[in-house]
Amino acid sequence: MAAGDQAAFAQLVQRHLNDMLAFIERMTGNRADAEDIAQDTFTKAWQQARKWRPGRAKYRTWLFQVAMNQTRDRWRRQRPTEDLNEVLISPEPMPDQAADSAAQAQRVRAALLALPERQRCAMILSHYHGMNNIEAAQALEISVEAVESLLGRARRTLRQKLATEREA
Repeated sequence: MAAGDQAAFAQLVQRHLNDMLAFIERMTGNRADAEDIAQDTFTKAWQQARKWRPGRAKYRTWLFQVAMNQTRDRWRRQRPTEDLNEVLISPEPMPDQAADSAAQAQRVRAALLALPERQRCAMILSHYHGMNNIEAAQALEISVEAVESLLGRARRTLRQKLATEREA
């Protein structure tokens, strides 16, 4: 792909498109935005293919990093004065949410979307996309210890929020 091989690029898009769409939709809460941002992500990946270093990070990890940056850039351009966390909360449940009931799925989704962006990214990469802490750290461009800290804080916050709602 770095040499301009369109067939290689098409194969990579086919292999990673669903993961990118799911990740971006979980970050934004909006399927239409996810589709646009995924297209921007693959366009940017094509343009920047020479910057990926095979020994430094997996292509998939690098692509998640590009997707996160494209998501942030889109929100900065569209809503420069709004808080990203406030904008991202949507009342509609994700179609693939794996919860026992629609109400529980909505509570989990709302709690996840209410997390600070870096905690939400770490949780989504780890729990929904199966990345280990090293891969998540590479995608987030932070240390493994920072990922562990983000995950710990996110889990505590989610547990507290969901327990509080259950008691109410």
